Amino acid sequence: MQIGIDSFVSTVTDPSTGVALTPEQRMAHLLEEAQQADRAGLDTFGVGEHHRPEFLDSAPSLILAAIAARTERIRLNSAVTVLSAADPVRVFQQFATLDLISGGRAELVVGRGSFTEAFPLFGLSLADYDSLFAENLDLLLAIRAQPTVTWSGRHRAPLTGQGVYPRPVQDQLPIWLGVGGSPESFERAGTLGLPLMVAIIGGEPARFRPLVDLYRAAGARAGHAPADLKVSIHVPGMVADTTQEAADLFWPGFEQLFGRISRERGYPPPSRYSYDVQRGPGGALFIGDPETVAGKILAASEDLGGLHRITLQMTNERLGHDAMLRGIELLGTAVKPLVAGAPSAA
Repeated sequence: MQIGIDSFVSTVTDPSTGVALTPEQRMAHLLEEAQQADRAGLDTFGVGEHHRPEFLDSAPSLILAAIAARTERIRLNSAVTVLSAADPVRVFQQFATLDLISGGRAELVVGRGSFTEAFPLFGLSLADYDSLFAENLDLLLAIRAQPTVTWSGRHRAPLTGQGVYPRPVQDQLPIWLGVGGSPESFERAGTLGLPLMVAIIGGEPARFRPLVDLYRAAGARAGHAPADLKVSIHVPGMVADTTQEAADLFWPGFEQLFGRISRERGYPPPSRYSYDVQRGPGGALFIGDPETVAGKILAASEDLGGLHRITLQMTNERLGHDAMLRGIELLGTAVKPLVAGAPSAA
C-alpha cells in the first residue's frame, strides 16, 4: 500500500511565538516538508487547490514543479485540481510539463472541490457545477489519449484537430477522480475506469464501503480489470512519538480551521470531545503514534476491501515546523514499515 501526504499549504501561526509566518516563509517550509517526505521514503506528496486567504495553494502545478526540482523519487500530485473551474487544455499542459521536470512522477487528482470561491473568481456559474465538471473531464481524457483532438461541448470553444503539447514522460498521465459522498461520482469513476480518491474528513471510513463497492461494480460492468480500479483515501492525520502528543499538537489548528468553516456553513463548531472520538478506532482522524496510525490504516483498508494508497492531510494552521517535519519522518520511517509488514497489507 502506498502512503503519502497531502498539503493545502495553509497559513501558519508559530505556536511558540504567536507570530504568523510570512507567505514566503510558509512556502519555504512547504518545500522542506516535501524534501523530508522524499527522504523518509513516502510514496506521494500532493498539493491542493484553494482560492481563499488562509491557503497559499492557488497554483498547485507551480508549487509541485518547485518540489520536483528538490526531490528525487516521490510521486507528485494535485489534491485536488478543481477541474470544474479550469481549462482542461491548460491543466494537461501544466501537468505534462511537471511530468517532464520530475522525470515521470506527476499525477492528477481531479474533482469538483469542497469550496466554491473559484466559480465567481473565474466568471463561472454555480448552476453549471456538475455539467462543467463532466464536460471538462471528458475533454481532459480526450487530450490524454492523443495529442490532436477533435471535440465540442457546451461550455468551451471546440477543438478541431489542434495539438496539445507538451506530452508527458509517462505513456499515460495518471488521472485519479477525487470524490466526496455522491454515489454518481463513484459510479462515474468506475464506468470510466479511473482510479478513485475518496476524501474522508469526518465520520467513519467504513461507511464508504457501499460506495466503493458501487465503484467496483460499475467498473466491472464497463469491462475494466479489477487491478485498474484502484482505491485511495485522503484523511486528516498527524504522527508524533506518542498519541497524546500528536492529539495535542494537531488540535489547536484543527479547531481553528474547522471552527471557521463551521461558522461559514452554519454547522456546530468542533469540540475536543468530538475530535477525540474521531481519533478513536473507526474514526476519520488518523492521529497518534506510529503504531496507532498504522493500525488505523490497516483497519480502513480491510473495511474498504483493500486500498492502493492512503494520504494524510497534515496541513495545520497552528503546528510548528519542527513538529511537522518529525511527523513526516515518522510516517515514512515508522508507520510505512509497520503497514508494509502486516499480513493484511494491500
